[in-house]
Amino acid sequence: MIVSMTGFASAARENDLAVVTATVKTVNHRYLDVQVRVPAVLAAAESELKALLQRRLARGRVELMISVQVKAPAEPEIEMSEPVVAALVRALERGRAMGLDLAPVTTADLLRFPQALVIRERVPGADEAEQGSLLALARDAVDAAAEDACTMRVREGGFLDADLESRRLGLGRLIDELAVAADEGRATTEARLAKRVAELATEATVEPALIAQEIVRAAARSDISEEVVRFKGHLDHWLSLARGPEPCGRKLDFLLQEMNREVNTIGSKAEGRRVAEFVVQMKAELEKMREQVQNVE
Repeated sequence: MIVSMTGFASAARENDLAVVTATVKTVNHRYLDVQVRVPAVLAAAESELKALLQRRLARGRVELMISVQVKAPAEPEIEMSEPVVAALVRALERGRAMGLDLAPVTTADLLRFPQALVIRERVPGADEAEQGSLLALARDAVDAAAEDACTMRVREGGFLDADLESRRLGLGRLIDELAVAADEGRATTEARLAKRVAELATEATVEPALIAQEIVRAAARSDISEEVVRFKGHLDHWLSLARGPEPCGRKLDFLLQEMNREVNTIGSKAEGRRVAEFVVQMKAELEKMREQVQNVE
């Protein structure tokens, strides 16, 4: 099946805690290369989210970006630094032992020492339950974005398929016309050789059977029937791959290489005034198809 490697989609999921947005962008690449960017709160789930895409896609460079927008404001957390407070108490006790009149440590006293109290913002999603909730949102968002991106890739693949099928049919017509031109060229060559041998026969005694054999051999060297059959077989194989259920980009690329080899061989063997023209046209079409196939999954 012809599916494009170009796609883009974005999807968002939300609950009371946050809004999670997943954006998927895909472009052509020789293999499957998935790059994931997630916020710190979902860092532990990066491999799992990456696997969601790997199960859906077979080839291409894929970029997944996830953002988390928390609805609730950050809550402050205040924590007493026990080592600092304990050190303060010990210091006061040593002062009293020296005869100093020191009052007990009060809350107001602690506030005068920044190191005694640690104040930090509690980020929503930090505890296990909230992380599980965010991960569930992320999974759903990634699934939805991946589904939409795949739909776009299939739609784009339809455009590629229409163009490639038109060119495939055109190649089928060209190879038939080339075969006719090659047959005409071979017949012309045989006639030219026969005429030349007849002229030489008047000047020397030559065995007619040997002359006929040499003419046949010379004509056989320009026979391209095997190459034509193989080329048509590649065209049929192309259609079976393009209509099959599996990703076929690499196989189509290989087929184009094989078809190009057959055309090169035909160009070196066949004779005839119109052969070179058809060979040039076919190589140009194969190159255009190769450019298109570079974006097929």
